[in-house]
Amino acid sequence: MLRIVSLQLIATVVVGLIAALLGGRAAMFSAVLGGLCCVVPNGIMAVRLFAASASGTATPATFFIWEFVKIALTLALLGATAWLYHDLNWLALVAGIVVALKSYIILLFRQ
Repeated sequence: MLRIVSLQLIATVVVGLIAALLGGRAAMFSAVLGGLCCVVPNGIMAVRLFAASASGTATPATFFIWEFVKIALTLALLGATAWLYHDLNWLALVAGIVVALKSYIILLFRQ
């Protein structure tokens, strides 16, 4: 799961660079912030589930609780981004979110 999070982070940086070339600095920050709104909660969940499985306390309830926390944190980060970043480019933000969420498909074709 940590490989997926690192791939999502790399994909977020790439979409940020593409957005910078196409739309400028505001689009780059919007794309990166959109990707980070997904990558950060996924990373927190991955680390927490890894720790639970290493200690032997992992249960299905643990997964569902952390999945709920991940979704709530993603929505909170998206709301904070929309509220605090005044030069937000919505197209770039959505592109960053979509690329970050769908980047795991690359790992499916690598193996």
